[in-house]
Amino acid sequence: MISSERSMKTSSFDYSLPQELIAQTPIEPRDQARLMVLDRCDGSLRHHRFSAITDFFRDGDILVFNNSRVIPARLSGKRVDGDGRLEILLLRRLSPNLWETLVKPGKRVMIGTQIEIAGNAANSDRVTAEAVGLGEGGMRVLSFSDETLLPGLGKVPLPPYIRFPLADPECYQTVYAQVDGSVAAPTAGLHFTPELIDKLKAKGVRCLFVTLHIGLDTFQPVREDDPADHRIHQEYGVISPEVADELSQARREGRRIICVGTTSVRLIEAAAQATGAVDEPFAGWVNLFIVPGYQFRLVDALITNFHLPRTTLLMLVSAFAGRDLILDAYQEAIAQQYRFYSFGDCMLIL
Repeated sequence: MISSERSMKTSSFDYSLPQELIAQTPIEPRDQARLMVLDRCDGSLRHHRFSAITDFFRDGDILVFNNSRVIPARLSGKRVDGDGRLEILLLRRLSPNLWETLVKPGKRVMIGTQIEIAGNAANSDRVTAEAVGLGEGGMRVLSFSDETLLPGLGKVPLPPYIRFPLADPECYQTVYAQVDGSVAAPTAGLHFTPELIDKLKAKGVRCLFVTLHIGLDTFQPVREDDPADHRIHQEYGVISPEVADELSQARREGRRIICVGTTSVRLIEAAAQATGAVDEPFAGWVNLFIVPGYQFRLVDALITNFHLPRTTLLMLVSAFAGRDLILDAYQEAIAQQYRFYSFGDCMLIL
C-alpha cells in the first residue's frame, strides 16, 4: 500500500556518506548518543545529547514505542546430501514450523532440498528443514522439524554494514523489548535507558507500547526507479485495546503523539487508515509504504536514526519533514561528524 507522488524518483533519496561515519558499535551509556533536533516549522537545527530529549516533552504527550524483540534469526546449516554451507535468515513465521526465509546461496536450495542445522559442542540440538516453496533472490519457504529448538541454534542478525560481531548481543535490543519476532531492532529505541523513561513518565509523558515485527525491508534499498513499483514486505503488528483507547483519546484532546522510530509510525498510521484515528485494537499484517505525498493522521513528532540512502525509511522521514529539509539535515549531520545507521546518532523531528 503506497501513497506516492508520481513524479518522484528513487534517485531523489540518494546521498553520499563517508564510510567512517557508519557506526560499528553502540554508544555507552545509550543516552549519550548525539541528538539533532529538527523543527519542521522554521527548518532550524539544534544539537544535543540524547539524554536532553526530556526537555522537548511536556505533560500529556504520548510516546509510542515498538516493543518487538530481535530473535536469533541467523542460522548456519548444510545440505543433507552435501557439505556446502548455507546461511539462513528467518524472516516471517507463516504457521507452526513453517517460515519464510532468506537462504544464501539460494541456488543450492530447490523444492525438496533437505537442510541440517546443528549445534556446537555445548549444544547437541539438531533440526532439519525442507524447502517447500521458492521465491526470488534466495527467498525460500522452509518447513522445520522442530522450530522450538531454533533459538538455541541461531544468532541475533546484524545489518550487513556492521562488520564485527557484538561482544554482547543485548546491545542490539531495546531496554523495553518484550515480544519476540523481529529480524532487526527498532533502532531509534536503542538510545533509551530505564532511567530516561522514568524521567519522561515523571514529566507526565504517557509511554505506550505497540508491537511491529521488523522484517527484511529494513536492510533493503529500493531498486526500482519509481518507488511506486517497489513491493514492501508485510510485517505483523499489534495494538492492544488499552493503547488504542489512549491514542484515540489523545487525538480527541489535541495532545501530541510522538513515535519512537519509523516502525511505530507505520503501525499506528496503518491502523488509522480507515477512520483517521485508532478507534479499535489492531492485530494483522502491515504493508503501508509511506512516501512524500502521504497525509499523516496521528503522528505529531518523530524520533528516528539516520537512514541508508534510497530506502523506505528515508522516504518515510522525508514524507514527514519534507525531502529537501531532511537531506539538508543529513548534510549537516555529515559535516558535524554524526554517526549513522543502526548504532548511530538520532534525530527528533518536531
